[in-house]
Amino acid sequence: MARITKLILSLLLILPFIFLSRNVEAQSAGYELLPAPDAWYNDVDGIRLGLRIKGQVPGTFNDGPHRLDAGVWLGTWFPDLPVSYYLSFTEPIPKWSDFGSEASVQLRSSVRTGYHNHGVAFNKRWQQGFDERRYRELRFYQSYQKRFEDEYTPFPFLWSDEDKFLSTLTLRLQDDNPLGWFQVETTGSVQYLNDTYSVFSLTALQNIPINENWGFRIRSFTGLTSDQADPEYLFPLSSKPAIHWMENGITRAKGTIPQPWMDSGYLQVSGGANLRGYTKREISGFVNLEDEDINIPLAKSITAINAEFDYWNPIGILFQKIPYVSDFLTFNSYLFFDAGTELGTESMNSDKWLADAGTGFSLSLNIPDNLGKPRGFLIRFDMPFWLSDSGTEDAFKFRHLFGIGGVISL
Repeated sequence: MARITKLILSLLLILPFIFLSRNVEAQSAGYELLPAPDAWYNDVDGIRLGLRIKGQVPGTFNDGPHRLDAGVWLGTWFPDLPVSYYLSFTEPIPKWSDFGSEASVQLRSSVRTGYHNHGVAFNKRWQQGFDERRYRELRFYQSYQKRFEDEYTPFPFLWSDEDKFLSTLTLRLQDDNPLGWFQVETTGSVQYLNDTYSVFSLTALQNIPINENWGFRIRSFTGLTSDQADPEYLFPLSSKPAIHWMENGITRAKGTIPQPWMDSGYLQVSGGANLRGYTKREISGFVNLEDEDINIPLAKSITAINAEFDYWNPIGILFQKIPYVSDFLTFNSYLFFDAGTELGTESMNSDKWLADAGTGFSLSLNIPDNLGKPRGFLIRFDMPFWLSDSGTEDAFKFRHLFGIGGVISL
């Protein structure tokens, strides 16, 4: 398997340059590489210093042929594998592409934070006219993945060290209806090596504005896995599965967020069932399980609904009045309600609905990309005053937590 891995790595690293060399005619205007220094931190690499490189045909602004996104870093604490990298090379398919409706092939390879991810993807987007908010997207990704170093993970027992050969299909639709903007995304994966298993999720978002400062946002989520699924794909009650923590540099490795903060249970990563009021209880269970050989408190199947009601606040109004800043920075206040349950007889809270409710505030910095999609960060301060199952605590009580990412971002 190590030999196969090295072969995949070599092929994926060489292929982008083959594409470039075979398309000399298309590069008569030249090709530009835009380097930028980069630094990050985690508890294994220490301060990670490196270089990010964007490659493109001049003047195409990340919307032309031969798009390169790459980075290489050195961990200054010199762990067992001090050098890490990420590489993505995207080549449009002109025959199947139109303005705002590109089809492309993407080659991807990365070895960082103790995780292999190498594969090839086919992407297709259908956009309605010039409005990038109305679109459909399809993505098929064939990949080899493996966790080879548990030291990077904040909760190692949430991960397996099995080789995985995955076929993943993702479909996304965004448009508007009489209520407002909505988005539906479904993802299905099949893993073929060793014990074969499948993973499925369906997420639907609906925005119902009343006016500029008042409105509702509703989200539903359903996740299913088969019996042999590795733990990183199983569903926590309060956040998204561990595999999706890899999608964000803040949560990708232990120590970027100090581990004591994670262990405290006062920090929630949005996604999945997202019953935010149960974060502290669930994280406490994770911490106590770290060195014990007992069942992991994760669900193989779960369904949940999240609702938020935005209301007027003076800070948000002040941000709206600041020229230019108001286009990127927003401050929201809201009431929230979360409820969810497992769908089968399992280990967590079978046949029992759990719910929480409270109020919160969020600060969002968003600089959309060339397709109008969100790009930035969102932090929340949530106060789940009520839990339907409070254990030994009072159901109504002051509780608080900080959140990373929007629960219902549309």
